[in-house]
Amino acid sequence: MENEKREGFGTRLGFIFVSAGCAIGIGNVWKFPYVAGQNGGALFVLIYLIFLILMGIPVLSMELSIGRASRRTIVEGYKKLEKPGMKWHLHGWLCIVGNYILMMYYTTVAGWMVAYFWKFLTGNFSGLGQDEVAGAFDRLLGDPVEMTVYTLIVVVAGFLVLSFGVKNGLERVTKFMMMGLMVLLIVLAVNSCLLKNSGEGIRFYLMPDFDNIKHIGLFKIITAAMNQAFFTLSLGIASMEVFGSYMSNEHSILGEAMQICSLDTFVAVISGLIVFPACFSFGIEPSEGPSLIFVTLPNVFINMTGGRLWGSLFFMFMTFASFSTVIAVFENQVCSAMDNMNWGRIKSVLINCMIMLVASLPCVYGFNLLKNFTMMGGRNVLESEDFIVSNLILPIGSLIIVLFCTTKYGWGAENYLDEANKGKGLKISHKHVGYMKYVLPVLIVLILITGLMPS
Repeated sequence: MENEKREGFGTRLGFIFVSAGCAIGIGNVWKFPYVAGQNGGALFVLIYLIFLILMGIPVLSMELSIGRASRRTIVEGYKKLEKPGMKWHLHGWLCIVGNYILMMYYTTVAGWMVAYFWKFLTGNFSGLGQDEVAGAFDRLLGDPVEMTVYTLIVVVAGFLVLSFGVKNGLERVTKFMMMGLMVLLIVLAVNSCLLKNSGEGIRFYLMPDFDNIKHIGLFKIITAAMNQAFFTLSLGIASMEVFGSYMSNEHSILGEAMQICSLDTFVAVISGLIVFPACFSFGIEPSEGPSLIFVTLPNVFINMTGGRLWGSLFFMFMTFASFSTVIAVFENQVCSAMDNMNWGRIKSVLINCMIMLVASLPCVYGFNLLKNFTMMGGRNVLESEDFIVSNLILPIGSLIIVLFCTTKYGWGAENYLDEANKGKGLKISHKHVGYMKYVLPVLIVLILITGLMPS
């Protein structure tokens, strides 16, 4: 049986790094700093951490449990665990679609990281003025050839890694990137915190400002933090479930889920210590939106002593963070095709690579050749693809996974707890079932509703 031949991770550290690498990415180092900035800093961070515990860890434990119990990707996993005649596996196909849509724009943003790393490394930003740096991002977006090249580099490199398998490709490369990411993270954060006037940024980030909270609105801050907690862990599209299928029974699911969340949270929080002290040190508004990373911070770096080096290191860090997610989600695509289509790894890698090379282009061209084309209420291609994944597929998918794992119509709470509590480590108590069955779905529905409301 295919189940018996299933490849796994070589080490427990490899599993944790790859799973955390899937979670660590745009949600931490692209979205987290500017969303925190737009929502008042410190209180947003606190609420974000609370919802990671209340929502992120339980749903993550459920995805991992489905994977480990079934030893399959999500469609076949549902089929193996659902009761006869039930159709939960139909959600598995939505998960697969969600993974493809996510990568249709994620590869473009990862390409931006690679482009800026290369530009800083080669000195393209040296000597530029503030307006010229701001214009560099617009020029990148407006150039379909340059955008295509960087996006295709990301796609081809990602599938090339996976062609070597789980242990020799995915695990080995992710281990290297994650260790490099952690070193870069700490070095960059220390540098930012040592800048002149950096204390203002640290206070903004870590100390609640109640006047600012009143101005923004507590409800808006809470809902933004809830959504961010979901986005950062990539929950609801079974991108984590595949790694559960590679897990051993040696350690309990809850303990592993908490380690993954801890790594993810560490990167998100320390990313803020890179961004906010630097912004306040150079008198820059920290709530400028996505341009914070690609316009504001490059201006900060070119004004620093040794800015070319610091800019290169920062965008190397960004590249590692985004690429770790790319190869993790690509692995879901590859493994899903292997399970559902009975393909070998190389065939699945090649076909999925060709699909993504084409599927990534609408997002690339949405900033230039198709810049006047809008979807989903006037959104451009990237915004529309992000809306579909973040505001629809993630919360809907998370709700279905929770219902599957806690109700008698699905896998059931007893089976879920039995699987989650296998092995040594932290256990999930039966006392928590009521919360997961009745409160957690309500919170997820709230995320869905607020995500559909006009901003």
